[in-house]
Amino acid sequence: MVAAVCIHNATVFNGYSMMKNCAVLIKQNKIVDVFNEGRMAKKIFKADTYFIDAKGAYVAPGFIDTHIHGIGGYGTEDCSVKSILKMSEILLKYGVTSFIPTLYATPKAKLLKAVKTISKAMGQEKGARILGMHLEGPFISPDRLGVQSPEALSPVDLNYMEELWQASEGHIVNMTVAPELKNMRELALYCLSKGIVLQAGHSNATYEQMIEGMQARIMHVTHLFNAMSRMHHRDPGLVGTVFIHPELSCEIIADGIHINPEIIKFLLTCKSLDKVVLVTDSLKPTKQKKKPLIANGEEVYLDKCFYRKSDNAIAGSALTMVDSVRNIVSYGFHVEQAVHMAATNPARIMKQDHLGVIAPGYDADIVILSEKLSVLYTIIQGKIFCKGKRVCV
Repeated sequence: MVAAVCIHNATVFNGYSMMKNCAVLIKQNKIVDVFNEGRMAKKIFKADTYFIDAKGAYVAPGFIDTHIHGIGGYGTEDCSVKSILKMSEILLKYGVTSFIPTLYATPKAKLLKAVKTISKAMGQEKGARILGMHLEGPFISPDRLGVQSPEALSPVDLNYMEELWQASEGHIVNMTVAPELKNMRELALYCLSKGIVLQAGHSNATYEQMIEGMQARIMHVTHLFNAMSRMHHRDPGLVGTVFIHPELSCEIIADGIHINPEIIKFLLTCKSLDKVVLVTDSLKPTKQKKKPLIANGEEVYLDKCFYRKSDNAIAGSALTMVDSVRNIVSYGFHVEQAVHMAATNPARIMKQDHLGVIAPGYDADIVILSEKLSVLYTIIQGKIFCKGKRVCV
C-alpha cells in the first residue's frame, strides 16, 4: 500500500468553486490537502506516494445516487445481497462513489426482507459505498402510483414503520411519503426523531397539505413533476409548492423524457442550485444487454427510458449518473453546476457531512472526468478504480 495519492495538474470542482492547475493529496482514505500546482515543487512527498497526472482533466467529488432501483440486471427487488453488491461494483464505471438503494412499495413480508438484505450488504461493498436505503413507499397515494403496485400500499402505521426501522438496523436514510395521508404528521415526527430525510412524492397533496407537511419537516421532493399533483392557478399542488417555497429541495431525472430540458432550465431560474439533486431512478435492466427486460416483476421496453410493456406507462429511467451530468451540461449548464447537483447537494441534503466536497478532512471519494465527461478514474476512500477495475498501488 502506498503512503499517499496525489492527483495533480487538475481542474478541481471542490464543492465551493473551480480551481485550475490544482492538486489533491490523499492519505489514509481522507483528503488532507488541496493546493495550487505551483506549490508542488515545495511539497515534500514520501517515496511511495502514487501520482496521477490528470493532464487538465476535471476532478470532482464522487457522484452520489440517492434514488436508484437497479443497474446491469441487478436490482433491489431481487432481495439478494449479491444483487446489491453487484450494483455497487457496476456503479464504479459511472463515477458513483456512494448510493442509496431504493425499494419500491411491496407487500410487507417482502419489503421487510428487502430492507434486511440491504442492511446485510452494507460493509461488504467492493465498489460504491451503500449509505443506507431509500423507501419509496409504502405510505404513498393510490392516486399517484406511477407503476407501483396498489396492493403494496399501506395506511400510515407507526408499528409498521417501527418494524421497518428495526429491520434496517437504523439504516433508512430517506423515505418517500404522501403528505396528505391520515396520521402523516405522527409518522413524520417519528422519522424526524430517527434522522430520516422525508421526501414528498407519489402524492396528490394540495398546497395546504404540502404546507402542513413542511411543518413536519417534509422538505425534499421525489422526482419532481412525476407522480404528483400538478400546478394549477387555483391550487398550486405539490409541483407549485416547490416553485413557491425556496426552502424545499427536489430530485430531478435528467433524461429528457421525465422532464423536458426547458423545464429544467426554468426550474433553475426559480430555485437556487443547492436545492436541486440529480438522481437516476434507474431500473434493474439499465445497461442490461440480454432480454427480456424485467423491472419490479413486470416486462419493460427501452425507448430512451423504460416503459411498461403492458400499457406503455413510463416505468423509470435508464440513466447513469455520468449520463445525467452530461445531459445537464448539454442543456447549457456549466460542469461545475452539474457536479453540485450530482455530488455536493445530495451529500448535504442526505446529511452525509463527510462527502460531496474536495477539502481537507472529507472522505477521499473522487471522480476524474475527461473534457468530454467520460469517467477516467473513480476513487473511493483512496482506492483507485479505472473502468471499474482496481488499480493496484
